[in-house]
Amino acid sequence: MMTLWGRKNSINVQKVLWCLAELGLEEKRDFTRIDAGLEYGVNKSPEYLKMNPNGLVPVLQDGDLILWESHTIMRYLAKKYDSQVRFSKDAGIQAASEKWMDWKLSTLWPTLRVAFLGLMRTPEPERNYEAIKKSFADSDKLLGMIDITLADRPYLSGQSFELGDMCIALGVNRWVSLSNLHPDICPRTDYKNIAKWYQQIQEKTLFQITQQT
Repeated sequence: MMTLWGRKNSINVQKVLWCLAELGLEEKRDFTRIDAGLEYGVNKSPEYLKMNPNGLVPVLQDGDLILWESHTIMRYLAKKYDSQVRFSKDAGIQAASEKWMDWKLSTLWPTLRVAFLGLMRTPEPERNYEAIKKSFADSDKLLGMIDITLADRPYLSGQSFELGDMCIALGVNRWVSLSNLHPDICPRTDYKNIAKWYQQIQEKTLFQITQQT
């Protein structure tokens, strides 16, 4: 049985849990999850750091194999456990999907993360509202690329729901949540194509598992 370390409210752990669910893998039946990170600790222990010297979540152990980095874990799971072909095996579609996974890590999340941490993890007296507003505005502008991409296709890679959609959807979820909670600080653009895609993902995939706390 696999073991996954990570708390459910971590965006990176949510990606892996969602991927596991889409592949038909269930907690307690197919894998064990151990809370780790923030209030749970664990991730700074010598035992954990031996598995992942970064001291971050998630970490997945499958037999003798130990993996960290959420997108690497997702790719591994899709290659090994996608017996029902939930995700495309076409090399071109996979590459089209993975470019969005890489863009999420390199561009979207580093930009949006400032606003997210500033409003959701930082006490109000310590918040840098100028940095938060800039972070959200820059992220909102970046998402315009997503809206344009979705103008002529139902999913980011084309006709099928792929790993890249999962990664971007969780970023969009943070963007929507921040705007809903702090509309004056985080006003968002009304992107019609993103809204349609995001609703479709909520209705037609197992996205809701990421919203469980």
